[in-house]
Amino acid sequence: MQKLRIAYATGVTPGKWMDRFQERYPAIELKAWRLDEGEILDLLATGEADAVFVRYRGDSPKDATRHVIPLYEELEVVCAGKDHDVEYYEESVPLDIVESFPQLDLADYPQSVGGIPVAMEVVASGAQVLRTTQSIARLFARKDVVVRLIEDGSPTQIGIAWPTATEDTAVLEEFIGIVRGRTASSSRQNSVRNQEQKAKRINEQKKAKEKAKAKAKQQAKSPSKKPQGAKAKPRKRH
Repeated sequence: MQKLRIAYATGVTPGKWMDRFQERYPAIELKAWRLDEGEILDLLATGEADAVFVRYRGDSPKDATRHVIPLYEELEVVCAGKDHDVEYYEESVPLDIVESFPQLDLADYPQSVGGIPVAMEVVASGAQVLRTTQSIARLFARKDVVVRLIEDGSPTQIGIAWPTATEDTAVLEEFIGIVRGRTASSSRQNSVRNQEQKAKRINEQKKAKEKAKAKAKQQAKSPSKKPQGAKAKPRKRH
């Protein structure tokens, strides 16, 4: 059975793409998992994943070893406990105001100590604020934590990456096509192109057979002609 292994960064929600892929290709085993800790691009280098949804800031991580297609941008937000000064801003907080508060660093909260959920508990206590992406704030939302956009914050980019040295790319191309919004009938989809080419060959073969059949039928109906220059045989005398 063919397999496709997809890893995605925390906050990315690839469910809709996974569902569409499974609907179109139920015979292919799809394995997907979220990576909350570690460098997700390393999964491509080690061959543990066929493709990953990666988060990056600034320049694209595309290089000679991997392809990267940007998909969408994420906004930066600040998370703070209820009754914190952040709560008094209706929609967004100026960057300089956010920078004036004690900052929490997610790197100090690896999975071994509870990860992001524990970090959010610290935020809820009012001790520190957390600058993060809007998607992560939504994923780990708490009733005792308020979230506001940061004016002139640093947006991040979500992209899909896969190795340049992939040997069997047909299945992967199908998935990437779905992520990029191609429909099941899109002429750019690899499977659709194959079906069209196959249908074209069958049609051409059918036309050739019909043409040969018609030609043979026409020849059978046509009266035979005597070769030019042939002399008529003399009639016998009685």
